[in-house]
Amino acid sequence: MRKLVFTAMTLAIGVSSQAFSADMVYEPAPVGPPPVESKEWTFTIAPYIWGAGLTGDVGVFGQDPTDIDLTFGDVLENLDVTGMIVGELHNGQWGVLADLIYVKLSTSERVMGGVRNTPVELRLGIDATTFTATLMGEYRVVSQPNYIVDLMAGARIWSVNNDISATLSAGGAPIAGLSGSDGATWVDPMIGVKGRVDLTPKWNLSGWGMIGGFGAGSEITWDLLGAVGYKWTDTFSTRVGYRALGVDYSDDGFVYDTIQHGPVIGFLFSF
Repeated sequence: MRKLVFTAMTLAIGVSSQAFSADMVYEPAPVGPPPVESKEWTFTIAPYIWGAGLTGDVGVFGQDPTDIDLTFGDVLENLDVTGMIVGELHNGQWGVLADLIYVKLSTSERVMGGVRNTPVELRLGIDATTFTATLMGEYRVVSQPNYIVDLMAGARIWSVNNDISATLSAGGAPIAGLSGSDGATWVDPMIGVKGRVDLTPKWNLSGWGMIGGFGAGSEITWDLLGAVGYKWTDTFSTRVGYRALGVDYSDDGFVYDTIQHGPVIGFLFSF
């Protein structure tokens, strides 16, 4: 039962994560004098998919941490609902980026046995939900015709909840049952840098590096992304890349020391 709890809980967290945007609103300027920053507000919204697996150590209910090694396919098998979206508001040198992730998974287990010719059945059920919200302020320190660099600072909120139930029946009649919840909510301060290089008017490279926690929430967390982008129209682009995110958090019997990594694709709509 404990192994089932660990697996379902980490499946929920394993899909979570930060935004897929490395300066989604930058437009290349013609070659010539340094560009003048536009003071007009621009907005970009980008739903995205992160095919992340999960490795590391996870412990719940005060139990010793269990080693976890989950593929993205393991996550999909138990997925009920998920949504990932990021938005960015920018004006000249200043900007704000927000990322929201919601994941709900469920799993169940049925164990059959018998005692003195009487059938005995144990049913286990787990519902796991994860909500992650990230808010980062941005300041552009480099703005050139073909490349930009932004500094970022902000916070990431993690909220994980697991509802667990177990029912024991004999001869088809319930004889015992229990239920409980376990989870954690914490906030990680974050700093980072992100940038973009235009290779052609259509193709670009982008990425970021972030670090946070510093003992205020988790002991440490880090986030790395590299992506290739293609601009289909003035208002629509796609980006495909790879991302890895690590975190080391523990408090009151809950342990989450993991690395999530996998391919990511984002669909960017600019206004």
